[in-house]
Amino acid sequence: MAGTGAARSSTGFPALQIGAGAALARPRLALETRLEAEADRLFLWAPVALGAGIALWFALADAAAWRLALLLLGAGSAAALAVQRGGRAARAVGMACGLAALGLGLVWWRAERVAAPVLTRPVIATLVASVERIEPLPPRGLVRLTLAIETMQAARPTPVPKRARLNLAVEDAPGGLSEGAVLRFRARLLPPPPAAVPGAYDYARVAWFAGIGATGRALAPVAVLRPGPRRAGLRTALAEHIRAQLPGSAGGVAAALATGDQGAIALEDAEAMRRAGLAHLLSVSGLHITAVVGAVLLLVERLLALWPWAALHLRLRLIAASAAALAAIGYTLLTGAEVPTVRSCVAALLVLAALALGREALTLRLVASGALVVLALWPEALMGPSFQLSFAAVATIIALSEVGPLRRLLEAREEGWGARLLRQAAGLLVTGVVVEAALIPIGLFHFHKAGLYGALANIVAIPLTTFVIMPAEALALVGDLLGIGAPFWWIAGGALEGLLWLARWTAAAPGALALLPAMPVGAFALMIGGGLWLVLWQSRWRRWGLVPAFAGALWALLSPAPDLLVTGDGRHVAFRLDDGRLAILRERTGDYVQAMLSENAGQDGTPWLIDASPSGRCSADLCLVDRRAGGRRWRILATRSAYPVPYRALIAACAEADIAVSERRLPKACTPRWLKLDRPALAKSGGVAIWLASPRVATVARPGDAHPWVSRSAGAAPRASPARAPAEDRNAADHKRGWRDRAAPSSPRGGNI
Repeated sequence: MAGTGAARSSTGFPALQIGAGAALARPRLALETRLEAEADRLFLWAPVALGAGIALWFALADAAAWRLALLLLGAGSAAALAVQRGGRAARAVGMACGLAALGLGLVWWRAERVAAPVLTRPVIATLVASVERIEPLPPRGLVRLTLAIETMQAARPTPVPKRARLNLAVEDAPGGLSEGAVLRFRARLLPPPPAAVPGAYDYARVAWFAGIGATGRALAPVAVLRPGPRRAGLRTALAEHIRAQLPGSAGGVAAALATGDQGAIALEDAEAMRRAGLAHLLSVSGLHITAVVGAVLLLVERLLALWPWAALHLRLRLIAASAAALAAIGYTLLTGAEVPTVRSCVAALLVLAALALGREALTLRLVASGALVVLALWPEALMGPSFQLSFAAVATIIALSEVGPLRRLLEAREEGWGARLLRQAAGLLVTGVVVEAALIPIGLFHFHKAGLYGALANIVAIPLTTFVIMPAEALALVGDLLGIGAPFWWIAGGALEGLLWLARWTAAAPGALALLPAMPVGAFALMIGGGLWLVLWQSRWRRWGLVPAFAGALWALLSPAPDLLVTGDGRHVAFRLDDGRLAILRERTGDYVQAMLSENAGQDGTPWLIDASPSGRCSADLCLVDRRAGGRRWRILATRSAYPVPYRALIAACAEADIAVSERRLPKACTPRWLKLDRPALAKSGGVAIWLASPRVATVARPGDAHPWVSRSAGAAPRASPARAPAEDRNAADHKRGWRDRAAPSSPRGGNI
């Protein structure tokens, strides 16, 4: 019996092993076959892997986690590449892990390399500083100054930042204010503010990589110790000249197209452009660089072709591409060399190089190469909407052009001009709809809103801008040198007024705007991952990308809006009422704070004042708000004045409340049933979002967060004070996210965050 059993074991085990090996061999062979068919597309995943490492650095909290991630990624890369007979799949995994490790290390090094002193507390100080940049903001009556600080005198010791970004009232601006001037003045300085609430714009992170250590407001009088150059900078002078020719928002848009200066556009017109999906026209990037490069390339090549000797003996395409490259670089420098413009310039130079070499100009490999260059130079750009939107749009357009039905629709054929125009319009409409669908998740994640009619509006707006407005403006500027620019300014002005009318009409159309509260990062990651899978592969398995994309979209759509938003300074509270409307605590809440709270709550328009709601009972100093959620009644207590409240009344109100919110320190005896969000608690947590039905709490701050813009600005009090930071960047195109989810206990008493 023993011998028989041994024989069965000796004969059965190898058979089992062979069967298991065969079972594993089949899917491995199928994977290798897929990758072999997609061999020319594997390079497209290189920037994705590099970006994954960069995103991992932002997601992990501290140096220990970063080192562990580097170790694991390095080990994974070495192990995958060392596998014998691993095939293309093992090599791909090894390269992906190596690139992810490189991305993590690159952004870590970049964050340390740009390190500069950051203000740790609000101060009133006397500054001597030189002006690096002047940004007029006529609609707000301000001038925004970027300054290099030479000396700073404050009553209390504090780190002296190297650069600051301050607002100055127009009426307080001295006559000799110009770039390069040295000024002496007093200023109220604040640390660069982090996100006011979870999901809002994190300026502290942006300021860290820009080397800005303070924001605030310059106070009159401002003395000019040393004037700048007598002649204003070309960029400033050009913007002023354009605005002098075209007053109002039309001149502001024209100045934005030529110099990147958006400050003169009326706030309502800028908002209409955003709601209509046309805001990309205001930020000098791919469209504008493409128009300049295309115009110079065509003009130089056609003019040289008229010279017979040059046409026979010179490489006209190479000369034209060189001239277009110089034009792209000059336009980039003229518009301030912002990162989005530099990124577009790099991509344009790659396209021109491909044209000069006789290669196909627009390919996904070229887009991937551009993304690698940008991420190598500015790895932090990955987290911004500008990088995500521009590369997503270009990659989607190129991938869509590879789809058979659309390619057949747009291919050249013998037909009349009317049929050709209709066919091209149909192709443009299809492309616009698909691109808008690809960009909507990015817009909702960063801005919490997205224009739904952007595809239709851009069918008119993009050709109008590219073929009418920009050429007319260029001819007008050249004509002004000869004194004949007026007719061209008339054409440009009329076209710009038409563009603004289109934006206002589209923004006012019913259902023009999609709104969504702060989106879970996991949902966004699923949609981005699914979209990349759809775009970067070319065989039938690309369709599997629809699964995570739809799962992420469903997750985002089903995520409830928060019931309570509290800014990090405790001054501003937004309540969701029983009927779904949003109400705010204070009547004197600035437009920016109101818009920020509404966007993060997934609502449009001006929120109500809690006094006008039947759910709220308010005095001059306190508000009690009742809200039904999760099958029970919640009571929120909020202070809204700096005046003392009778001690016994305050303690009694705290005992009846589930949540107590205050911008000042509440007494220890104030013990609400669940959360106590006073000044000390909010200094640790930052802004807070609360869902009552769950219940769940999300905070801006993460425990143990050691990113340099957090750890090196520790001690700022309060931690987040965006409502009182007049120099923070309020451009929606730069919105960022910062969030932290925490499970809330079910029924603690007197708990603190």
